[in-house]
Amino acid sequence: MDINTTPLIDVMLVLLVMLIITIPIQLHSVKLELPVGRPHQADIKPEIVQIDVDASNKVHWQGQTVNSNQLEENMRASALTEPQPEVHLRTDKNANYSIFVDVLANSRRLGLKHIAVVGSEQFVN
Repeated sequence: MDINTTPLIDVMLVLLVMLIITIPIQLHSVKLELPVGRPHQADIKPEIVQIDVDASNKVHWQGQTVNSNQLEENMRASALTEPQPEVHLRTDKNANYSIFVDVLANSRRLGLKHIAVVGSEQFVN
């Protein structure tokens, strides 16, 4: 009462051969059309704008203390320049977090795209 497996093996071999025949030949090369010449170099380096929040929760734009209206005005003017400046936002460890978040949110809302939070090593124990 054994099952004859010879027809099963024959069918499997036929299917394997059909699969091998129908698989397309794999090429080991990829054809790319790359541009010719040197890539465009960015000749103009963006300006770096430093915004600081000190321990007394005062905001400084490029080292000068500004209020919220002056800060928004400066951010609007910077967002319109081409290329946009890189904004480096540095906050003191003892500064109020809400001030930092307001400055960060306003910079994005007013259209500044290149924002970096710097000086975070002071928060590591």
